[in-house]
Amino acid sequence: MDEKTRIKKDIEMYEENRANLCDKIENTDNKLVELADQYYKDAKYYLKKNDNFTAFGCINYAHGLLDAITKY
Repeated sequence: MDEKTRIKKDIEMYEENRANLCDKIENTDNKLVELADQYYKDAKYYLKKNDNFTAFGCINYAHGLLDAITKY
């Protein structure tokens, strides 16, 4: 799998996880969710700019923040 395909798959996974977030936590209106969404948007932006390195980092930060929210 090439870099771009992997990043697109990670973005799709984030979208699925974000949609299911309401089932896992009571308050989706918090700062960590907002930051995760910003990193997600940044990942899409950098992917369009063909900056795969930055896009990959951004989407992984977004996933990490959602994980932190749902685990604790």
